[in-house]
Amino acid sequence: MYFSLIIPVYNRPDEIDELLESLVLSDYDKPFEVVIVEDGSSIPCKNNLEKFVNKLDISYYFKENSGPGDSRNFGMKKARGDYFLIFDSDCIIPKGYLSEVSKKFTKCVCGLFWRS
Repeated sequence: MYFSLIIPVYNRPDEIDELLESLVLSDYDKPFEVVIVEDGSSIPCKNNLEKFVNKLDISYYFKENSGPGDSRNFGMKKARGDYFLIFDSDCIIPKGYLSEVSKKFTKCVCGLFWRS
C-alpha cells in the first residue's frame, strides 16, 4: 500500500517544517511520498524542504494561485501512490497515524471487497 500525502501550501513555510518533521517521526515502515503543491505563495517553502530530502520522498510543485481545492487536485494528478491522503499545511501528524490508516484500510478493503 503506497500512500501519497498531498499538501497544498500558501505562504506557510514554518507550518510545512512542523508537518514534515512529524512525518519524519512516523512509525510507518513502508515507503510513502509527500507531494507539496505551492499555491502561488509570495513566501515559498521550497528552501525549507531541503533539510528533509534525505528523510522523506518529497515532490515539490509551484503553480499559480487557484485555491486549496484546485491545488489538491493538481497534487493528485502528480502523485504516484495507490491512495491519497490530503493534509493542510498546519497539520501535525501523530507518529502512528499512517500505520493505523494502513491497518484499518487493509482490514476494510479485505473484509468488504474480497471476491474468490
